[in-house]
Amino acid sequence: MSFFAYVLRCSDGTYYTAHTEDLDFRFAQHQAGEIAGYTQTRRPVTLMWSESFPTREEAIRVELQVKNWSRAKKEALFRGDWATLSAAAKKRFAEPIPRYGVSTSSTPTRDEREGQGDLKSLTPPIIVLVRPQLGENIGKAARAMLNFGLTELRLVSPRDGWPNPSAGPAASGADIVLERARVFGTVADAVADCAHVFATTVRKRGVTKPVVTPEQAAAAIRAQAGRSAILFGPERSGLETDDVAVARQIVTVPINPEFGSLNLAQAVILIAYEWSKGESLASPPSTEIDPPAPQGELDGMIGQLDALLEAADFFHPPSRAPSTRRTLRTLLTKPGWTSQEVRTLRGVFSALSPRRR
Repeated sequence: MSFFAYVLRCSDGTYYTAHTEDLDFRFAQHQAGEIAGYTQTRRPVTLMWSESFPTREEAIRVELQVKNWSRAKKEALFRGDWATLSAAAKKRFAEPIPRYGVSTSSTPTRDEREGQGDLKSLTPPIIVLVRPQLGENIGKAARAMLNFGLTELRLVSPRDGWPNPSAGPAASGADIVLERARVFGTVADAVADCAHVFATTVRKRGVTKPVVTPEQAAAAIRAQAGRSAILFGPERSGLETDDVAVARQIVTVPINPEFGSLNLAQAVILIAYEWSKGESLASPPSTEIDPPAPQGELDGMIGQLDALLEAADFFHPPSRAPSTRRTLRTLLTKPGWTSQEVRTLRGVFSALSPRRR
């Protein structure tokens, strides 16, 4: 079975990036307006680029990466302009881009076939929840994971069994994480294929291990070949000593020593966020701020206000007028008023001024 990352061009010229397991069917849904949301009101749409991957995780990784590219970079991808893509790419993505982001061939490279190269160090960590108690908390942890690009969840002896009907609503759409979650009987079984195991705890467990922060753990995961797993303990008591003993290192979040109480989802989101700093995830678009108004416009507004206040006999007693005027000018010149803001405020003054008869 293949999974696809794809980019659509909407009727308004914008681009929409997503992933699916059935590209033809999904495209037809977009074109027919059957998918509520962005493309429904921007039809017709045109398929500009797609790429198939053997796993959903790889498709999601590329979706998140391409989604955050600039318009120029996306269009270079459509043209197959590798030189432009290479120049625009950040250094840390120099290897993944030709393999996953822009290649139009489904033939794996030698490094991919042999499982070598930089790709291993960029494999996302596995989140392992050890004996989780509530389905709601599993769902919230899944939501935290997917927000920051993590999709592989493993559960060790969940108290209420698996699947758990309470997990879905709490995941708020992170269904892919729950659907692909795997259940194990022991911690050892859950991390048997991982070369690097981290245990999260804020308590001393009588086990001597290197202790790192989430940021240091994320850096170590990227720097080392092989799969990595991060263990999180039950909601009530956290990981037991025997659980921590399985790990190579302990991850501890710097926290208020008088109140060290994170819930499961909070702990997961802190770790996931540190990992995401090295990923190309979406950020709120920057908006240009209008320039400050010229001094002449600002002086005109202050003069208008002064005249209104003079007519209203505001400056009383007269001996205090110079000081009051300086205070008002200081107040009105502190912000960087834009021209629109000045015009708006002057409109307010005009509305407040006595009407001529």
